[in-house]
Amino acid sequence: MSSWLASPPPDAAIEISPGAIAVAALGVRGREPVVQSYAVAPLPAGAVTAALTGHNIIDRPLVVRALQSALERAGIRPRRVALVMPDAVARVSLVRFDRIPERPEDLDQLVRWQIRKAAPFPVEEAALSYSPGVRFGDGGGEFVTVVARQAIVREYESVCEEAGLYAGLVDLATLSVLNLFLASAPPPGDWLAVHMRPEYVSIAVMRGADMIFFRTRTEGEDDALVDLVHQTTMYYQDRLSGQGFVRVLFGGIGRTPGALEAAQRTIEERLELRVETIEPAKIAALPDRLTPGGELQATLAPLIGILLRTRREAVAA
Repeated sequence: MSSWLASPPPDAAIEISPGAIAVAALGVRGREPVVQSYAVAPLPAGAVTAALTGHNIIDRPLVVRALQSALERAGIRPRRVALVMPDAVARVSLVRFDRIPERPEDLDQLVRWQIRKAAPFPVEEAALSYSPGVRFGDGGGEFVTVVARQAIVREYESVCEEAGLYAGLVDLATLSVLNLFLASAPPPGDWLAVHMRPEYVSIAVMRGADMIFFRTRTEGEDDALVDLVHQTTMYYQDRLSGQGFVRVLFGGIGRTPGALEAAQRTIEERLELRVETIEPAKIAALPDRLTPGGELQATLAPLIGILLRTRREAVAA
């Protein structure tokens, strides 16, 4: 939820989730990105919990050791990293303004005033990030906001610090997955992305490169997915002037064996559209020793996404 401005991209990306710690580093082959190294260290149940309030890093020494183990398996010694957290630790929302202030400090105050009304904790305790969304011809527009408790973000950052790493950029898993597609030419028109994890399911509606809807549900995965897809589709058609999705992207990790495949069939039946699996190996090449299986793709997606985002921002700066 912070940025390095014109600083060079990080050396690697790390995701800390309730089930595991994953690390990856990108290189370049010709002009195409390639995964140089990758490793996962599983975590026992209860070591990390994904929650908007309350402690998330429950067994800090164990989590730090797992991170160090993942780095050793990957064979890398990064200093500056990009950090991915679970969606459930933050709240993503869109705020709309009829007129966007010209001065950045005025815009910041306006965003904080809007967030204050909906945040489940005092805005003074919040780590807040926002970025431009859809613009309107009358001078108005939307902003995508991400808010989390500073104390919780610090829990994740401090795990990196204890392992000798500096987390200069922090983002959420599903937002990082979206950056897989935003790093190059995003799909034209309206597209839908559904991202599952054992602890939650998130859904985003994009209009080209702009997010127009986002929601995370933490209930049981089957009911949550069916309800979320249905509610999102109705809202998209009724409130967002939806004319139909040009692409539907789906990926992640299910809670039980076969859950992912069943969820994909559910989405296809609900939308009556073909659902594409999110495959980061089509965007960043994998080493020959890695077979691009389903869980590998799901684990790599946010790591590659956040690293591609940092490279894009570095070039733009």
